[in-house]
Amino acid sequence: MKARIASVAFLLGSLATGLSWLTLLPTLIHLMDVARRWVPSHGAEEATLSRMRGFLPFALGLDLLVLVLLAYIVLDLTVGRPLRATERAVGQLERLELDMAPISQGGPLLSRIQSALNRMAEALRREQALTRSQLDALQQANARLSRAQTELVAVERLATVGRLAAGVAHEVGNPLAGILGYLSLARMRATTPELKDFLDRIDHEVHRIDGIVRGLLDLGRPRSGPLAPVDMGQVAETCVRLVSAGPELSRVEVSFALEPGLLARADPGPLSQIVINLLLNAAQAMGGEGAVRVSTRREGGEVWLAVEDGGPGLSAEVMARLFEPFFTTKDGKGTGLGLAVSLHLAQGMGGRLVAENIPAGGARFTLCLAAA
Repeated sequence: MKARIASVAFLLGSLATGLSWLTLLPTLIHLMDVARRWVPSHGAEEATLSRMRGFLPFALGLDLLVLVLLAYIVLDLTVGRPLRATERAVGQLERLELDMAPISQGGPLLSRIQSALNRMAEALRREQALTRSQLDALQQANARLSRAQTELVAVERLATVGRLAAGVAHEVGNPLAGILGYLSLARMRATTPELKDFLDRIDHEVHRIDGIVRGLLDLGRPRSGPLAPVDMGQVAETCVRLVSAGPELSRVEVSFALEPGLLARADPGPLSQIVINLLLNAAQAMGGEGAVRVSTRREGGEVWLAVEDGGPGLSAEVMARLFEPFFTTKDGKGTGLGLAVSLHLAQGMGGRLVAENIPAGGARFTLCLAAA
């Protein structure tokens, strides 16, 4: 850009110098003829005329230089700088950098071009903001649809398990009770340590089957009864006292962050079962050692109870199947029905159960119920 302006300035300076020289040439010739007639051909006057003739090319070159500099300055101020600013603005538009500085230089044409570019940038900025807001809305809607789909799939699976539970639990429960009775008699009559060990293992597995059957019964039972105002903080403290006496939380430190007087519409029995399940899962996720935090707060028209652990957190694969019946990560030590039953009970009270990872590490399970 500057090279082109310099070329144009040189051309204009040369043209102006040439026109000036052609305009002044007859006058200079006439003056020199007059000087020859009046000045003798020898002496200091002749030397002065020779120096004047030799100075004319230098004056001509100096005149050209001054005119070129003046033309360059004028062209750069009136054309070059506005064009460079317009070029930068077009480049910003090309890169979608819409925060352009206002341009006020240039003539009427450049001013109109710059105004049009500014209007275009403002329109693109509005469209970009609208597109961004629509994209955020679509992402939120997609997240809600994904959650709804996951919940529908979980509800359908729970309904299927519930229909099976009504027929299976009764048929399996009675034989299990008989097996446990005969096991007690056999352990009383066992004479060798090896036989007692075998009987203990059988008893452990039978109790595990009994736990699965009880979980099936919980899934097959109808939704909870009439809901009443329940103090979430008192229920949380009571559940912690109950499970703290067991081996699962013997080396776990439980801290509270409970807002007093938070009442939720709930059934105390199912609510306590949910909280106990969450506490046991948190302790087992940490291997029986660590810290668990229980907190309550109000969010809008809901009361939230959160149980946070310091375990490894939830992977994407586990998160996708977390509330499926019989899905467990405890290597055969769990039935895989605790969270499924908890979700079933929460939905029975008109609430929801949400799982997420904590940025600092660990997992958080939040029970959300309607405020009373």
